[in-house]
Amino acid sequence: MSEPKKTKRTVQKIVFFIVAILLLLLVVLGVTGYRYFMTSLEPLNPESEEVVEVEIPMGSSRADIARILEDNNIINSAFVFNMYIRMNEEEGFQAGYYKLSPSMGPDQIIDRLQEGGAPVPQESVTTIPIPEGVTVEQIAVIIGEQTEFSEEDVLNLLENEQFLQEKAEEYPRLLTSAMEAKEDTIYTLEGYLFPATYNYYEGMAADELITAMLKKTDDVLSQYYAEIENQDKTVHEVLTMASLIEREAVEDEDRQLISGVFQNRLDSGMPLQTDVSVTYALEEHKERITYEDLETDSPYNLYQHRGIGPGPVNNGSESSVQAALNPTETDYYYFLADLDTREVYFSETYSQHLQYKSEYLD
Repeated sequence: MSEPKKTKRTVQKIVFFIVAILLLLLVVLGVTGYRYFMTSLEPLNPESEEVVEVEIPMGSSRADIARILEDNNIINSAFVFNMYIRMNEEEGFQAGYYKLSPSMGPDQIIDRLQEGGAPVPQESVTTIPIPEGVTVEQIAVIIGEQTEFSEEDVLNLLENEQFLQEKAEEYPRLLTSAMEAKEDTIYTLEGYLFPATYNYYEGMAADELITAMLKKTDDVLSQYYAEIENQDKTVHEVLTMASLIEREAVEDEDRQLISGVFQNRLDSGMPLQTDVSVTYALEEHKERITYEDLETDSPYNLYQHRGIGPGPVNNGSESSVQAALNPTETDYYYFLADLDTREVYFSETYSQHLQYKSEYLD
């Protein structure tokens, strides 16, 4: 064999060996890199119960957000997290203060950052629970007790024409029918302040708090607007019926039956004769109403007036909205509730109703 041929084969072997080594290194680096990438996407500490408040400043880029999360020991690697959100084309991250944990995975963190954070540190936030079935005036008292606003401040805002017009423009599906009925109602927004727990922070304006309540109502009703329209009803009518149902029942099954009773009475031209309307007309809560109370001169008194009244008499729950839209088909025209046992007794005839009243209430 000639020397050049031998040399050529030797060079080929060396090149092949080098290429093989490089390919092996690429495979090793690829596997190692993949493992590093996937490991870095795992929660920093899956068992952690720690919650860290993290601020995402206005104008933060995806790289900035990743760095902030790493600096606050929420994620393993800012580089990997940034690569992950870029690969998935995630965007819409919002500024604010967030409660995050090292136990959270990347998708949980991304979802939270896209939902939006609090405008101020959460340590300065007070939670204001609004119970189901309370009136606007009761809500004003609750807010007055837990914020810097007085009861009068809240009620004045709720009667402010400019504020009402602005909110009607902001939430037209929710408030159009309320504005049409406002000349007949005591408070235009009665029934429209959804019972839930709200955050209040120092420096927050009263209109921001009330707007949060309206937004919550609009969010809840968004899934019912189509059905309300299909039933040829207005939002105001549905919320009015829901408010009557709210204070008459506890269990969802009772709510739908009571809704059925009310519907039967409306269809037959009978007055609803609900005590809830009388106590609202009296502007006070009473466990028992008297015959004198029944003579109260008010369009809200549904013993004296047929129909459902001018508007809501409290701020009802979603369950009551569902019941207002889905009354149970029934032959019942009367019901009464035992306030001690919370049992509701339904009857088809007035004589049966009187019998139940004698047996359970007298």
